[in-house]
Amino acid sequence: MTSNQSNDVNLPRMLIEQCRRRGGALKIADSTGQKLSGYELLIRTMILRTLLNREVLKKDEKFVGLLLPPSVPASIANFALSFSKRVAVNLNYTVSSAILNQCIEMAGIKHVLTSRKVMEKLDLKLDAELVYLEDFREKVTWIDKAKGFFWGRLAPESMLLGHLGLTKIDANETLTIIFTSGSTGTPKGVVLSYGNVASNVNAIRDAIGLTDRDVILGILPFFHSFGYTVTLWTAMGLPPTGVFHFSPLDAKQIGKMAAQYNVTVLLATPTFLRNYIRRVEPEQFKHLEVVVVGAEKMPLSLADDFEKTFGVRPLEGYGTTELSPLVSVNLPPKRSTVKDATKGLREGSVGRPVEGVFARVVDLDDHRGLGIGESGMLQIKGPNVMQGYLHQKELTDSVLRDGWYETGDVAKIDEDGFIHITGRQSRFSKIGGEMVPHIQIEETIHKILGIGEDGKVPAVVTAVPDPKRGERLIVLHTALTMTPSELLKKLSAEGLPNLFLPGEDSFLEVAEIPVLGTGKLDLKGMQQVALDKFGPKS
Repeated sequence: MTSNQSNDVNLPRMLIEQCRRRGGALKIADSTGQKLSGYELLIRTMILRTLLNREVLKKDEKFVGLLLPPSVPASIANFALSFSKRVAVNLNYTVSSAILNQCIEMAGIKHVLTSRKVMEKLDLKLDAELVYLEDFREKVTWIDKAKGFFWGRLAPESMLLGHLGLTKIDANETLTIIFTSGSTGTPKGVVLSYGNVASNVNAIRDAIGLTDRDVILGILPFFHSFGYTVTLWTAMGLPPTGVFHFSPLDAKQIGKMAAQYNVTVLLATPTFLRNYIRRVEPEQFKHLEVVVVGAEKMPLSLADDFEKTFGVRPLEGYGTTELSPLVSVNLPPKRSTVKDATKGLREGSVGRPVEGVFARVVDLDDHRGLGIGESGMLQIKGPNVMQGYLHQKELTDSVLRDGWYETGDVAKIDEDGFIHITGRQSRFSKIGGEMVPHIQIEETIHKILGIGEDGKVPAVVTAVPDPKRGERLIVLHTALTMTPSELLKKLSAEGLPNLFLPGEDSFLEVAEIPVLGTGKLDLKGMQQVALDKFGPKS
């Protein structure tokens, strides 16, 4: 980005502007009952910034961990770190201590901000000093409060930005590190800059006319890029109010919050929507106007059911952590800023790229460019492309080609620029919105069954579409020495989570495992065998 675009990447300035504009009216709330106005959010952010810098963090301490669910305190902590020009690293509290400690070591994290209530629920031992936010209450002096009030409410915006040293921000300066799943080995730390995240915020602002009458329900954790960029920075850096709840699965509480705060915007996955159809009262979602889903394919039958129940039709978008995350989205006709509103929507697609983002499809083998309607590797270019993987240059170079990010997804682009995802090259499935690695399941099966003397593997894992969970794991195998039921018990005993376990009825014996002439697994052939047996019959 050029220097004259610096204001567009200054997320702290955007936050300050919106908080001041909101004034004494509600800007943020959560399910614990915490509610703050725009002024109060700024004041508390300034106070926490002071306390962190005085009581805990060293001057040169750049990367700071956070272990907090989406909430008012988590939001304030993220903002306080950005106001100090530090890098917030929201850690995944659903993984093991071993994986978290790999992330902590990779980022050089010395302190992790959390709460006693959170740590009481988690069985974690971290290689960093824990800082409990509630312990700061007794350390706040009247001078801290007075200074917080002055800077948060009274000082002119330019004076506040000057005080913080945030008058200008380099678009390439690191804002956050978001770690991808470490299930198959060392986690990857995705480096996202101010320019990366701000490009998404600005694209959403330009695509959908969000106003101060909008209320965004934040149920996605901040260690996910969608939760961090959209429900945290977009909600707070633009006019809407943001309301947060710690679990997207808690339909009963989500329904209550939607009704209490007149929620108009919901971001979720298809799996979550199925839960809401069953457990949320239609009256509770009566103010919903925009529902966007991602992470897994949404069957049109689900969109029909949701619309029939709540009167609003969910639309699909697409993104990945490495792309900050938003790439494309279908636009709701009533809220679209596109001149002909119907041209922003094409069901069955994941929408058209947002402003400033470009998509192309290349051949899977020789990377030559493909034409309209041809299926190949989806590549993305734009201000949303990550800075790279933290301390993993070789891995970064393998997915970035001349500024184009190789998504690992197979897609085609139609004549109007809508992206249609047709498959996935990488050996993962998205089940219920979570990434499930085929290779880890295969390796555990091989450990149990053993590899043949000829080096041939006894089983491989592929997947087929599933209308309820996005995808269904399928095991193709040669003759087994035990029943699928016995094998599943052993897989569970090896420590594989339930999400990684195929169904007992998802095993298929084959004469030979499909391989290519090079000896590599024939991934396409494997999937076709599985589709022939387990795929949709329509």
